Amino acid sequence: MEIRTSPPPLSPSVCCWRRRPGGFIPETHSRSIRVQYSHQTSPGPAMPPPADTMYCSQQIHIPPELPDLLKQFTKAAIRTQPRDVLLWSASYFSALSKGEPLPVKERLEMDVATQKTDSGLTPGLLKVLHQQLSHAETCSRAELQQRWRGLCLPVTQLDTMVALGNFGPEVPWMHFLALGCSCLGGTINSAMRFACELLTEDEQGDAARIPFDTFADLYTYLARLDGDIPPDHVHGYLDSLRAQAYVRERQGGMVKPLDFAHLDDADMSVPGAVNSTGGPHREAAVTTY
Repeated sequence: MEIRTSPPPLSPSVCCWRRRPGGFIPETHSRSIRVQYSHQTSPGPAMPPPADTMYCSQQIHIPPELPDLLKQFTKAAIRTQPRDVLLWSASYFSALSKGEPLPVKERLEMDVATQKTDSGLTPGLLKVLHQQLSHAETCSRAELQQRWRGLCLPVTQLDTMVALGNFGPEVPWMHFLALGCSCLGGTINSAMRFACELLTEDEQGDAARIPFDTFADLYTYLARLDGDIPPDHVHGYLDSLRAQAYVRERQGGMVKPLDFAHLDDADMSVPGAVNSTGGPHREAAVTTY
């Protein structure tokens, strides 16, 4: 073995020389050759490989699906803006591995009125819950709590809603959805507008139509929960909408927010309207992107 006391010139196969105790070690492009040059005049014991062994891309196998998986995860986190990224990430990958609906908003939301102080329920998060829990008429309270926490929503707000609805171990999902809409709006009309936007099969920005029967069930539930709305008012309100839904051409038994925007319920507060801390609701403007 040729003894060198200084690093020799570089060659096409050697990209640099690293100084080590006892000599110089070449770093090759292929990393397949490790040659040791010693200051010693006689061969000594073999030196162990350096602690900072370097590898190149040809030696590290990257799973082909990993880049796209991380890209989709990053986009989902940006759209959803979770308060606790680690908690939300656990929920995300758990749902992904089970083939369940992901805890991801369809688009970025910005709650203008409560952006810095209120991190509670939003239309986008309520729609995520609907996608996760609407596969049956009822959902277990334990599953509802799990999904709620997975979206990093305040537990106090959920506890208040459960108490207002007097829900047991099994929660009627559409009734809980109605309560969720009441948290978003300041009147029953505004709560029903949110319900139409969440339940519609129309494209974003279209009429947001839902079946009249669905609308009537949700409205009747909220009115009954309120307790201060006279039954004749409820019947008159629904009769007016029923006439529009079934008598007008091309309505096809559907109701849209434009149909009841002119109906006056400004003096009727929403039952159970609470913010993220469990206190009275403060109506807020929500802009979606």
